[in-house]
Amino acid sequence: MSDKDNIYDTERFCYVCKRNEKQTGKLIKLPNDIYVCPDCMQRSMDMMNNGYFGNFDFDNIDMSYMNDMIKGMRPQPEVKKKKKEEKKEAPEPLDLKKIPAPHQIKGQLDDYVIGQEYAKKVISVAVYNHYKRVVTNTMDEIEIDKSNMMMIGPTGSGKTYLVKTLARLLNVPLAITDATSLTEAGYIGDDVESVLSKLLQNADNDVEKAERGIIFIDEIDKIAKKQNAHSRDVSGEAVQQGLLKLLEGADVEVPVGATNKNAMVPMTTINTKNILFICGGAFPDLEGIIKKRLTKQASIGFNADLKDKYDRDSNILSRVTVDDLREYGMIPEFLGRLPVLFTLEGLTKEMLVQILKEPKNAILEQYKKLLELDEVKLEFEDDALEAIAEKALEKKTGARALRAIIEEFMLDIMYEIPKDDAIGSVMITRAYIEGNGAPVITMRGTDVPRLTQ
Repeated sequence: MSDKDNIYDTERFCYVCKRNEKQTGKLIKLPNDIYVCPDCMQRSMDMMNNGYFGNFDFDNIDMSYMNDMIKGMRPQPEVKKKKKEEKKEAPEPLDLKKIPAPHQIKGQLDDYVIGQEYAKKVISVAVYNHYKRVVTNTMDEIEIDKSNMMMIGPTGSGKTYLVKTLARLLNVPLAITDATSLTEAGYIGDDVESVLSKLLQNADNDVEKAERGIIFIDEIDKIAKKQNAHSRDVSGEAVQQGLLKLLEGADVEVPVGATNKNAMVPMTTINTKNILFICGGAFPDLEGIIKKRLTKQASIGFNADLKDKYDRDSNILSRVTVDDLREYGMIPEFLGRLPVLFTLEGLTKEMLVQILKEPKNAILEQYKKLLELDEVKLEFEDDALEAIAEKALEKKTGARALRAIIEEFMLDIMYEIPKDDAIGSVMITRAYIEGNGAPVITMRGTDVPRLTQ
Protein backbone atom coordinates (compact mmCIF):
# COMPACT_ATOMS: atom_id res chain seq x y z
CA MET A 1 0.00 0.00 0.00
CA SER A 2 1.41 3.41 -0.95
CA ASP A 3 2.05 6.32 1.38
CA LYS A 4 -0.73 8.19 -0.42
CA ASP A 5 -3.21 5.54 0.67
CA ASN A 6 -1.95 5.70 4.25
CA ILE A 7 -2.84 9.37 4.43
CA TYR A 8 -6.50 8.56 3.96
CA ASP A 9 -6.43 5.46 6.18
CA THR A 10 -4.83 7.16 9.20
CA GLU A 11 -5.77 10.77 9.90
CA ARG A 12 -2.85 12.82 11.17
CA PHE A 13 -2.99 15.79 13.56
CA CYS A 14 -0.60 18.59 14.38
CA TYR A 15 1.10 17.87 17.72
CA VAL A 16 0.73 21.53 18.79
CA CYS A 17 -2.62 22.81 17.54
CA LYS A 18 -4.35 19.40 17.10
CA ARG A 19 -5.71 20.27 13.64
CA ASN A 20 -5.76 17.67 10.87
CA GLU A 21 -4.15 17.88 7.42
CA LYS A 22 -7.41 18.93 5.77
CA GLN A 23 -7.34 22.09 7.88
CA THR A 24 -3.61 22.89 7.87
CA GLY A 25 -2.26 21.38 4.68
CA LYS A 26 0.60 18.88 4.53
CA LEU A 27 2.14 18.27 7.97
CA ILE A 28 5.91 18.33 8.64
CA LYS A 29 7.22 15.04 10.03
CA LEU A 30 9.60 15.21 12.99
CA PRO A 31 11.45 12.38 14.82
CA ASN A 32 9.40 9.92 16.90
CA ASP A 33 6.45 10.21 14.50
CA ILE A 34 5.61 13.75 15.57
CA TYR A 35 3.84 15.91 13.00
CA VAL A 36 3.66 19.71 13.08
CA CYS A 37 1.74 21.99 10.77
CA PRO A 38 3.53 24.79 8.85
CA ASP A 39 1.84 27.48 10.95
CA CYS A 40 3.07 26.06 14.27
CA MET A 41 6.53 25.42 12.81
CA GLN A 42 6.78 29.02 11.65
CA ARG A 43 5.56 30.22 15.06
CA SER A 44 8.28 28.13 16.73
CA MET A 45 10.97 29.53 14.46
CA ASP A 46 9.84 33.09 15.22
CA MET A 47 10.04 32.39 18.96
CA MET A 48 13.57 31.04 18.57
CA ASN A 49 14.65 34.11 16.59
CA ASN A 50 13.23 36.34 19.33
CA GLY A 51 15.40 34.59 21.95
CA TYR A 52 12.54 32.70 23.61
CA PHE A 53 14.77 29.61 24.01
CA GLY A 54 17.97 31.53 24.84
CA ASN A 55 18.23 30.36 28.45
CA PHE A 56 16.48 27.02 27.94
CA ASP A 57 18.31 24.02 29.41
CA PHE A 58 17.75 21.20 26.93
CA ASP A 59 19.68 18.76 29.15
CA ASN A 60 17.12 18.97 31.97
CA ILE A 61 13.81 19.27 30.16
CA ASP A 62 10.78 19.93 32.37
CA MET A 63 7.90 18.38 30.44
CA SER A 64 5.32 20.41 32.38
CA TYR A 65 7.13 23.53 31.16
CA MET A 66 7.05 22.18 27.61
CA ASN A 67 3.32 21.47 27.89
CA ASP A 68 2.67 25.00 29.11
CA MET A 69 4.75 26.37 26.24
CA ILE A 70 2.91 24.26 23.67
CA LYS A 71 -0.41 25.26 25.19
CA GLY A 72 0.55 28.89 24.79
CA MET A 73 1.35 28.28 21.12
CA ARG A 74 -2.01 26.70 20.42
CA PRO A 75 -4.84 28.95 19.25
CA GLN A 76 -7.15 29.06 22.28
CA PRO A 77 -10.91 28.82 21.66
CA GLU A 78 -13.19 31.46 23.10
CA VAL A 79 -14.54 30.35 26.44
CA LYS A 80 -17.99 31.59 27.40
CA LYS A 81 -18.00 32.92 30.88
CA LYS A 82 -20.45 31.06 33.03
CA LYS A 83 -22.74 33.06 35.20
CA LYS A 84 -21.76 32.84 38.79
CA GLU A 85 -24.16 30.59 40.58
CA GLU A 86 -25.98 32.41 43.29
CA LYS A 87 -25.08 30.98 46.61
CA LYS A 88 -28.08 29.54 48.37
CA GLU A 89 -28.68 31.39 51.54
CA ALA A 90 -28.87 29.10 54.52
CA PRO A 91 -32.30 29.15 56.13
CA GLU A 92 -32.49 31.41 59.14
CA PRO A 93 -32.60 29.46 62.38
CA LEU A 94 -35.98 29.50 64.04
CA ASP A 95 -36.23 31.83 66.99
CA LEU A 96 -38.78 31.23 69.73
CA LYS A 97 -39.45 34.97 69.96
CA LYS A 98 -40.23 35.19 66.24
CA ILE A 99 -42.85 32.45 66.30
CA PRO A 100 -46.27 34.17 66.26
CA ALA A 101 -48.51 33.39 69.21
CA PRO A 102 -51.78 31.48 68.61
CA HIS A 103 -53.92 34.62 68.75
CA GLN A 104 -51.66 36.27 66.16
CA ILE A 105 -51.85 33.26 63.84
CA LYS A 106 -55.64 33.19 64.15
CA GLY A 107 -55.83 36.95 63.59
CA GLN A 108 -53.95 36.58 60.31
CA LEU A 109 -56.13 33.66 59.26
CA ASP A 110 -59.23 35.76 59.95
CA ASP A 111 -58.18 38.13 57.16
CA TYR A 112 -58.40 35.34 54.59
CA VAL A 113 -60.67 32.60 55.97
CA ILE A 114 -64.31 33.33 56.82
CA GLY A 115 -65.95 31.46 59.69
CA GLN A 116 -64.46 28.19 60.99
CA GLU A 117 -63.60 29.86 64.30
CA TYR A 118 -63.02 26.59 66.17
CA ALA A 119 -60.87 25.11 63.39
CA LYS A 120 -58.70 28.24 63.18
CA LYS A 121 -58.24 28.24 66.96
CA VAL A 122 -57.22 24.56 67.05
CA ILE A 123 -54.80 24.80 64.12
CA SER A 124 -53.21 27.99 65.52
CA VAL A 125 -52.45 26.34 68.87
CA ALA A 126 -51.20 23.12 67.22
CA VAL A 127 -48.86 24.97 64.87
CA TYR A 128 -47.55 27.18 67.66
CA ASN A 129 -46.79 24.18 69.86
CA HIS A 130 -45.19 22.31 66.97
CA TYR A 131 -42.69 25.05 66.12
CA LYS A 132 -41.93 25.59 69.81
CA ARG A 133 -41.01 21.91 69.83
CA VAL A 134 -38.81 22.38 66.75
CA VAL A 135 -36.97 25.32 68.30
CA THR A 136 -36.40 23.90 71.78
CA ASN A 137 -36.12 20.20 70.80
CA THR A 138 -36.26 19.33 74.49
CA MET A 139 -37.60 21.23 77.43
CA ASP A 140 -36.24 20.26 80.86
CA GLU A 141 -35.31 16.90 79.34
CA ILE A 142 -38.96 16.26 78.49
CA GLU A 143 -39.42 15.39 74.84
CA ILE A 144 -42.51 16.98 73.28
CA ASP A 145 -44.54 14.81 70.92
CA LYS A 146 -45.53 15.91 67.44
CA SER A 147 -48.88 17.63 66.98
CA ASN A 148 -49.93 16.14 63.64
CA MET A 149 -53.52 16.97 62.73
CA MET A 150 -56.57 15.29 61.23
CA MET A 151 -58.96 17.79 59.62
CA ILE A 152 -62.48 16.69 58.70
CA GLY A 153 -64.95 18.81 56.79
CA PRO A 154 -67.39 18.71 53.86
CA THR A 155 -66.12 19.51 50.38
CA GLY A 156 -65.58 23.20 49.75
CA SER A 157 -65.41 24.11 53.44
CA GLY A 158 -61.85 25.46 53.15
CA LYS A 159 -59.51 22.66 54.29
CA THR A 160 -56.86 23.12 51.59
CA TYR A 161 -57.25 26.90 51.57
CA LEU A 162 -56.72 27.04 55.33
CA VAL A 163 -53.44 25.11 55.10
CA LYS A 164 -52.20 27.14 52.12
CA THR A 165 -52.88 30.38 53.97
CA LEU A 166 -51.15 29.06 57.08
CA ALA A 167 -47.98 28.08 55.20
CA ARG A 168 -47.86 31.45 53.44
CA LEU A 169 -48.18 33.34 56.71
CA LEU A 170 -45.49 31.26 58.44
CA ASN A 171 -43.20 31.38 55.37
CA VAL A 172 -42.39 27.67 55.49
CA PRO A 173 -42.31 25.21 52.56
CA LEU A 174 -45.58 23.40 51.94
CA ALA A 175 -46.32 20.24 49.97
CA ILE A 176 -49.90 19.35 49.09
CA THR A 177 -50.47 15.81 47.90
CA ASP A 178 -53.46 13.64 47.14
CA ALA A 179 -53.79 10.35 48.98
CA THR A 180 -55.67 8.78 46.06
CA SER A 181 -52.42 8.46 44.06
CA LEU A 182 -50.52 6.65 46.81
CA THR A 183 -50.05 2.88 46.74
CA GLU A 184 -47.99 0.29 48.54
CA ALA A 185 -44.34 0.08 47.44
CA GLY A 186 -43.92 -2.13 44.38
CA TYR A 187 -47.31 -1.31 42.81
CA ILE A 188 -48.29 1.17 40.12
CA GLY A 189 -48.70 4.58 41.69
CA ASP A 190 -46.69 6.86 43.97
CA ASP A 191 -44.87 5.51 47.00
CA VAL A 192 -45.51 7.21 50.32
CA GLU A 193 -42.02 8.76 50.15
CA SER A 194 -43.16 10.83 47.17
CA VAL A 195 -44.80 13.32 49.56
CA LEU A 196 -41.33 14.12 50.91
CA SER A 197 -39.97 14.56 47.37
CA LYS A 198 -42.60 17.23 46.70
CA LEU A 199 -41.73 19.02 49.93
CA LEU A 200 -38.03 18.93 49.01
CA GLN A 201 -38.77 20.41 45.58
CA ASN A 202 -40.82 23.22 47.12
CA ALA A 203 -37.91 23.92 49.49
CA ASP A 204 -35.54 24.35 46.51
CA ASN A 205 -33.86 21.02 47.37
CA ASP A 206 -32.72 22.45 50.70
CA VAL A 207 -32.94 19.53 53.13
CA GLU A 208 -32.64 21.67 56.26
CA LYS A 209 -35.46 23.92 55.11
CA ALA A 210 -37.66 20.99 54.09
CA GLU A 211 -37.22 19.31 57.48
CA ARG A 212 -39.24 22.09 59.14
CA GLY A 213 -41.99 22.35 56.52
CA ILE A 214 -45.63 21.29 56.36
CA ILE A 215 -47.13 18.38 54.40
CA PHE A 216 -50.87 18.36 53.72
CA ILE A 217 -52.27 15.02 52.61
CA ASP A 218 -55.71 15.64 51.12
CA GLU A 219 -58.44 13.07 50.46
CA ILE A 220 -57.13 11.00 53.36
CA ASP A 221 -60.50 9.24 53.58
CA LYS A 222 -59.75 7.54 50.25
CA ILE A 223 -57.14 5.29 51.89
CA ALA A 224 -59.60 3.80 54.39
CA LYS A 225 -59.26 0.04 54.45
CA LYS A 226 -61.81 -1.77 52.34
CA GLN A 227 -64.48 -3.75 54.11
CA ASN A 228 -64.57 -7.50 53.40
CA ALA A 229 -61.82 -7.23 50.78
CA HIS A 230 -60.63 -10.60 49.43
CA SER A 231 -57.68 -9.10 47.50
CA ARG A 232 -54.60 -7.22 48.77
CA ASP A 233 -55.54 -3.69 49.83
CA VAL A 234 -52.59 -1.88 48.19
CA SER A 235 -54.21 1.58 48.14
CA GLY A 236 -55.97 1.42 51.50
CA GLU A 237 -54.66 -0.12 54.68
CA ALA A 238 -51.21 -0.70 53.14
CA VAL A 239 -50.81 3.05 52.50
CA GLN A 240 -51.82 3.86 56.07
CA GLN A 241 -49.16 1.48 57.34
CA GLY A 242 -46.58 3.00 54.98
CA LEU A 243 -47.31 6.49 56.33
CA LEU A 244 -46.75 5.45 59.95
CA LYS A 245 -42.98 5.92 59.89
CA LEU A 246 -43.30 9.33 58.21
CA LEU A 247 -45.81 10.62 60.76
CA GLU A 248 -43.79 9.37 63.72
CA GLY A 249 -40.39 10.59 62.52
CA ALA A 250 -37.74 8.64 60.63
CA ASP A 251 -34.76 9.03 58.29
CA VAL A 252 -36.11 8.46 54.79
CA GLU A 253 -34.17 8.33 51.52
CA VAL A 254 -35.90 10.35 48.83
CA PRO A 255 -34.95 11.18 45.22
CA VAL A 256 -33.82 14.72 44.43
CA GLY A 257 -35.75 16.38 41.60
CA ALA A 258 -38.07 13.42 41.01
CA THR A 259 -40.88 11.58 42.75
CA ASN A 260 -39.80 8.04 41.84
CA LYS A 261 -36.61 6.25 42.83
CA ASN A 262 -34.34 5.04 40.03
CA ALA A 263 -30.66 4.58 39.38
CA MET A 264 -30.34 7.85 37.43
CA VAL A 265 -31.62 10.12 40.21
CA PRO A 266 -29.47 11.17 43.19
CA MET A 267 -30.80 10.37 46.64
CA THR A 268 -30.78 12.33 49.89
CA THR A 269 -31.94 11.63 53.42
CA ILE A 270 -34.70 13.60 55.13
CA ASN A 271 -35.60 13.31 58.79
CA THR A 272 -39.36 13.69 59.30
CA LYS A 273 -39.14 14.32 63.03
CA ASN A 274 -39.85 18.05 62.71
CA ILE A 275 -42.16 17.97 59.67
CA LEU A 276 -45.77 18.84 60.51
CA PHE A 277 -48.29 16.53 58.86
CA ILE A 278 -51.88 17.65 58.34
CA CYS A 279 -54.36 15.14 56.93
CA GLY A 280 -57.73 16.23 55.58
CA GLY A 281 -60.77 14.63 54.05
CA ALA A 282 -64.50 14.98 53.53
CA PHE A 283 -65.27 11.45 54.84
CA PRO A 284 -68.58 10.96 53.02
CA ASP A 285 -71.07 8.74 54.85
CA LEU A 286 -69.31 9.41 58.16
CA GLU A 287 -72.46 11.17 59.33
CA GLY A 288 -74.32 7.88 59.19
CA ILE A 289 -71.74 6.21 61.46
CA ILE A 290 -71.98 9.09 63.95
CA LYS A 291 -75.79 9.00 63.98
CA LYS A 292 -75.74 5.25 64.49
CA ARG A 293 -73.53 5.64 67.54
CA LEU A 294 -75.56 8.50 68.99
CA THR A 295 -78.87 6.66 68.62
CA LYS A 296 -77.55 3.34 69.90
CA GLN A 297 -79.63 3.53 73.04
CA ALA A 298 -82.93 1.67 73.35
CA SER A 299 -85.70 2.97 71.17
CA ILE A 300 -88.31 2.60 73.93
CA GLY A 301 -88.54 3.90 77.47
CA PHE A 302 -88.09 7.28 79.10
CA ASN A 303 -84.49 7.75 77.92
CA ALA A 304 -85.12 6.67 74.36
CA ASP A 305 -83.80 8.75 71.45
CA LEU A 306 -85.77 9.26 68.29
CA LYS A 307 -84.11 7.78 65.22
CA ASP A 308 -84.45 11.07 63.34
CA LYS A 309 -83.19 13.19 66.23
CA TYR A 310 -79.92 14.10 64.47
CA ASP A 311 -81.20 14.16 60.90
CA ARG A 312 -81.51 17.95 60.94
CA ASP A 313 -78.18 18.53 62.67
CA SER A 314 -76.14 20.29 59.99
CA ASN A 315 -73.02 20.16 62.14
CA ILE A 316 -73.14 16.45 62.96
CA LEU A 317 -69.45 16.02 61.99
CA SER A 318 -68.42 18.00 65.07
CA ARG A 319 -69.49 15.00 67.18
CA VAL A 320 -66.96 12.67 65.54
CA THR A 321 -64.72 10.48 67.68
CA VAL A 322 -61.75 8.25 67.03
CA ASP A 323 -64.05 5.22 67.27
CA ASP A 324 -66.14 6.58 64.39
CA LEU A 325 -63.03 6.92 62.23
CA ARG A 326 -61.96 3.38 63.11
CA GLU A 327 -65.31 2.06 61.98
CA TYR A 328 -64.95 4.12 58.80
CA GLY A 329 -61.74 2.24 57.95
CA MET A 330 -58.80 4.09 59.51
CA ILE A 331 -56.43 1.81 61.44
CA PRO A 332 -55.74 2.61 65.13
CA GLU A 333 -51.96 3.00 64.62
CA PHE A 334 -52.58 5.70 62.01
CA LEU A 335 -55.08 7.61 64.12
CA GLY A 336 -52.76 7.43 67.12
CA ARG A 337 -50.16 9.46 65.22
CA LEU A 338 -52.71 12.23 64.50
CA PRO A 339 -53.53 13.42 68.03
CA VAL A 340 -55.20 16.69 67.01
CA LEU A 341 -58.65 15.96 65.58
CA PHE A 342 -61.02 18.76 64.56
CA THR A 343 -63.79 19.45 62.08
CA LEU A 344 -64.85 22.29 59.81
CA GLU A 345 -68.43 23.47 59.59
CA GLY A 346 -70.52 23.26 56.49
CA LEU A 347 -70.92 26.68 54.88
CA THR A 348 -74.20 28.54 55.35
CA LYS A 349 -75.70 31.20 53.09
CA GLU A 350 -74.45 33.97 55.37
CA MET A 351 -70.92 32.55 55.33
CA LEU A 352 -70.94 32.30 51.54
CA VAL A 353 -71.97 35.97 51.26
CA GLN A 354 -69.10 36.88 53.57
CA ILE A 355 -66.66 34.81 51.50
CA LEU A 356 -67.74 36.77 48.42
CA LYS A 357 -66.87 40.20 49.78
CA GLU A 358 -64.89 40.19 53.05
CA PRO A 359 -61.52 38.37 52.66
CA LYS A 360 -58.49 40.32 51.48
CA ASN A 361 -58.53 38.50 48.16
CA ALA A 362 -62.31 38.20 47.91
CA ILE A 363 -63.74 36.94 44.61
CA LEU A 364 -65.79 40.08 44.02
CA GLU A 365 -62.75 42.29 44.60
CA GLN A 366 -60.89 40.36 41.92
CA TYR A 367 -63.58 41.06 39.33
CA LYS A 368 -63.85 44.67 40.42
CA LYS A 369 -60.13 45.03 39.83
CA LEU A 370 -60.41 43.47 36.37
CA LEU A 371 -63.08 45.97 35.30
CA GLU A 372 -61.26 48.81 37.01
CA LEU A 373 -58.43 48.26 34.55
CA ASP A 374 -60.99 49.09 31.83
CA GLU A 375 -62.01 52.18 33.87
CA VAL A 376 -65.40 50.65 34.67
CA LYS A 377 -66.86 50.42 38.17
CA LEU A 378 -68.46 47.09 39.12
CA GLU A 379 -71.08 46.97 41.88
CA PHE A 380 -73.31 44.26 43.37
CA GLU A 381 -76.68 44.61 45.07
CA ASP A 382 -77.01 42.84 48.41
CA ASP A 383 -79.86 40.76 46.99
CA ALA A 384 -77.60 39.68 44.16
CA LEU A 385 -75.01 38.35 46.62
CA GLU A 386 -77.70 36.35 48.41
CA ALA A 387 -78.87 34.92 45.09
CA ILE A 388 -75.31 33.79 44.31
CA ALA A 389 -75.03 32.15 47.75
CA GLU A 390 -78.36 30.36 47.27
CA LYS A 391 -77.23 28.97 43.93
CA ALA A 392 -73.97 27.80 45.51
CA LEU A 393 -75.85 25.94 48.26
CA GLU A 394 -77.86 24.09 45.63
CA LYS A 395 -74.66 22.77 44.01
CA LYS A 396 -73.47 21.35 47.39
CA THR A 397 -69.81 21.94 46.60
CA GLY A 398 -69.19 24.68 49.15
CA ALA A 399 -67.16 27.75 48.29
CA ARG A 400 -65.92 26.16 45.05
CA ALA A 401 -69.33 26.79 43.51
CA LEU A 402 -69.05 30.56 43.95
CA ARG A 403 -66.38 31.03 41.31
CA ALA A 404 -68.24 28.90 38.76
CA ILE A 405 -71.48 30.86 39.26
CA ILE A 406 -69.77 34.24 38.96
CA GLU A 407 -67.86 33.16 35.87
CA GLU A 408 -71.12 32.17 34.24
CA PHE A 409 -72.97 35.48 34.62
CA MET A 410 -69.85 37.67 34.21
CA LEU A 411 -68.95 36.15 30.83
CA ASP A 412 -71.17 38.41 28.73
CA ILE A 413 -70.26 41.48 30.77
CA MET A 414 -66.53 40.91 30.42
CA TYR A 415 -67.02 40.34 26.68
CA GLU A 416 -69.23 43.35 25.89
CA ILE A 417 -67.79 46.11 28.10
CA PRO A 418 -64.48 46.57 26.22
CA LYS A 419 -66.50 47.31 23.06
CA ASP A 420 -67.97 50.56 24.45
CA ASP A 421 -65.68 53.17 26.04
CA ALA A 422 -68.71 55.19 27.15
CA ILE A 423 -69.69 52.69 29.88
CA GLY A 424 -68.89 54.03 33.35
CA SER A 425 -70.32 51.47 35.78
CA VAL A 426 -72.18 48.16 35.95
CA MET A 427 -74.59 47.10 38.69
CA ILE A 428 -75.33 43.37 39.11
CA THR A 429 -78.91 42.74 40.28
CA ARG A 430 -80.69 39.70 41.70
CA ALA A 431 -82.91 39.55 38.63
CA TYR A 432 -79.83 39.19 36.41
CA ILE A 433 -78.43 36.38 38.59
CA GLU A 434 -81.75 34.53 38.41
CA GLY A 435 -81.97 35.01 34.64
CA ASN A 436 -85.02 37.32 34.76
CA GLY A 437 -83.37 40.65 34.03
CA ALA A 438 -80.22 42.47 33.00
CA PRO A 439 -77.41 44.38 34.73
CA VAL A 440 -77.84 48.12 35.18
CA ILE A 441 -75.28 50.05 33.14
CA THR A 442 -74.47 53.74 33.71
CA MET A 443 -72.76 55.74 30.98
CA ARG A 444 -69.89 58.12 31.63
CA GLY A 445 -70.80 61.74 32.43
CA THR A 446 -74.39 60.89 33.38
CA ASP A 447 -76.19 59.51 36.39
CA VAL A 448 -78.99 58.02 34.30
CA PRO A 449 -78.72 54.23 34.22
CA ARG A 450 -79.93 52.10 31.39
CA LEU A 451 -80.77 48.42 31.26
CA THR A 452 -79.03 46.19 28.78
CA GLN A 453 -81.06 43.94 26.59
